[in-house]
Amino acid sequence: MTATSRAVYRHGEMGRLFDPASIAVIGASPRAGSFADRTIQALKDYTGRLYLVNSRYETIGERPCFPSVGALPEAPDCCIVVAAKDAVEEIATDCAKAGVGGIMLYASGFSETGRDADIEAQLRLAQIGRDAGMRIVGPNCIGMLNFKSKAGVTFMIPPPMEAPLPHAIGLISQSGALGFSLAQSVMRGVSVSHLLTTGNSSDIDVADCVSFLADDPACRAIACVFEGMPDPMRFIQAAAIADAANKPLVVFKLGTGEAGAAAAMSHTGSLAGENAAYLAAFERAGAVVVQDFEALVETTAFLAKAPPPRARGVAVVAVSGGAAIMSADKAEARNVPLPQPTPPVRTILESRIPDFGSARNPCDVTAQVANDPESLTACASAMLGEGHYGALIYAQIYSTELSAKRPGELAAIAEEHDKPICVVWTTEWLEGTGSREAEQNPRIGLFRSMDRCFATLAHWHEREARRARGPRLLTRLSRPEAAAEAAAMIAASQDRTLTEREAKAVLAAYGVPVVPERLTESEDAAVAAAEALGFPVAMKVESPDLPHKTEAGVIRLRLKDAAEVRDAYRAVMANAHHHAPNARINGVLVQPMAKPGVELMVGGRVDPLMGPLIVAGLGGVLVELMRDSSLALAPVTHTEARAMFESLRGRAALDGFRGAPAADLDRLADIVTRLSEFVADQRDRIAELDVNPIIVAGTEAMAVDALIVKA
Repeated sequence: MTATSRAVYRHGEMGRLFDPASIAVIGASPRAGSFADRTIQALKDYTGRLYLVNSRYETIGERPCFPSVGALPEAPDCCIVVAAKDAVEEIATDCAKAGVGGIMLYASGFSETGRDADIEAQLRLAQIGRDAGMRIVGPNCIGMLNFKSKAGVTFMIPPPMEAPLPHAIGLISQSGALGFSLAQSVMRGVSVSHLLTTGNSSDIDVADCVSFLADDPACRAIACVFEGMPDPMRFIQAAAIADAANKPLVVFKLGTGEAGAAAAMSHTGSLAGENAAYLAAFERAGAVVVQDFEALVETTAFLAKAPPPRARGVAVVAVSGGAAIMSADKAEARNVPLPQPTPPVRTILESRIPDFGSARNPCDVTAQVANDPESLTACASAMLGEGHYGALIYAQIYSTELSAKRPGELAAIAEEHDKPICVVWTTEWLEGTGSREAEQNPRIGLFRSMDRCFATLAHWHEREARRARGPRLLTRLSRPEAAAEAAAMIAASQDRTLTEREAKAVLAAYGVPVVPERLTESEDAAVAAAEALGFPVAMKVESPDLPHKTEAGVIRLRLKDAAEVRDAYRAVMANAHHHAPNARINGVLVQPMAKPGVELMVGGRVDPLMGPLIVAGLGGVLVELMRDSSLALAPVTHTEARAMFESLRGRAALDGFRGAPAADLDRLADIVTRLSEFVADQRDRIAELDVNPIIVAGTEAMAVDALIVKA
């Protein structure tokens, strides 16, 4: 982890601002519809002490109005500054002198303009706050909500601010508008403790907000809309605080395009772009990453309610055969097991389900539940009582007056077995009868998508498995001398891009198996090398100006005799001169052909924000076409390296596809671990590493080609 510019603030440093006992509105106004008036209206139910500040008025409504913050009877915990940009700095200075706990700044026109003067103005504000120990949110912020004290610190119209329940979630968003849209989830029964938005983050940023909620007892899980930040390692630090508190952190990242990766020199650059680096960092820190905005609140609300999983299997009960089939499809897509019930439970199911139903998992009780209302709960209880089921899904197909009773019935079963029940609301009457009852119940997770339900259950299991593994223990595999030896070889190279031969020599110092080779400068020398190494052989032009040999046509494979070697030598040299007439040619490498096997790639990159990264995936010419890869922060443990291959969509290729021997994943993990150590050790010397392909045949693995680009 790279050094951070400052440690994240902790709960106690932000408590006065985010959980204020007193609030002052500076710039208060009686003008209807103004930001100040809207702010006062948003605070109408606030349970703390509210002050209004404006020298132009003695009273506003029935409240006294004070001429300055210094004239208030106390130093407020939170001041909401409703003033034009030009007045903000003076007001911030007055607040600092008065001992205010923190300020919320609405004004825009600061760093978001990109103008140097506006950036400098924002930096001055931040410094005023830091010098006084006064926390600042904004500028260019639309506010925050504290549902405990009903503090609507905003000019937006807040949703109903009901007291948070024990399973309340905290909301954080760098986008203020999206944050307030999430807060409206309370309208359908979601319990929320806080909504925190950050504006320009002159002082408090998204990482600080995560840290605050991690230690806040009113919040059970955290949902975060994340865009980016100059020092993302601070966010990782905050995520680790949440993980240490066993408080689930669920992240949805905006801005996932990778247009900038197109300029990368290696395959690694395009596979390990900025977004992939962020996601790898989130995973390392223990956060749950969702791919859809619509999944953010659902996932977080479930994790806030659910106890640790007691089994990976999931039971499904439905009154629709179609819903049962849908659940089986989505379970398979999300790799969530649906084990079959044991014979005793199967007997119970058969006794309550008609012949045209399904006494299996998924269980279709059929519409006959209308004639036997207790059949559904009897089947659900029998299945959830099985040891190999950790959760149960009930598909709510249609909403009627009877639907309001179902959450309570299911919750009693969930409480009896201490396992969660998920209600998948498949009716298009999204707020139909029973939905709010399900959402508010601490034993029920409500989802409006079968796929999102299974995705959340998969996250639930993955999170618990990671926590069960305990702290990461890095055990170095490469020799202690490897770092210094590799650094010397990199420095000795005359070009920014090392030749294949130079790159493989560097990697060999780390114990990475590389194919033997000889550099030749004539047809006769190439034939002699081939005879010494043993046919069949491969031949490649060595040139620092031809990093991508396949595209240049300077590779020949499976050469069986001296005549083919001579022909290949002439052909690759001709292609090299044609492809890049001015390219520097060192000669032609001759290598023995590796045994046939699966082609994989392993690469590394030093991200300017995240530091060293390692990526693994399918290799050869398919690397860009398939884009089937896994990324992690380097260095990785052996267990993490193995998991990278196990997560690939093309994992079947490693399991002995079509009679081929299964790849030794431990051997592959050893290579990835060593390469990750190389990238971490040489982070100040290299920009990219690309080892492609690594040919794997059973227990044998060999790096056939490699590319290293200096920083």
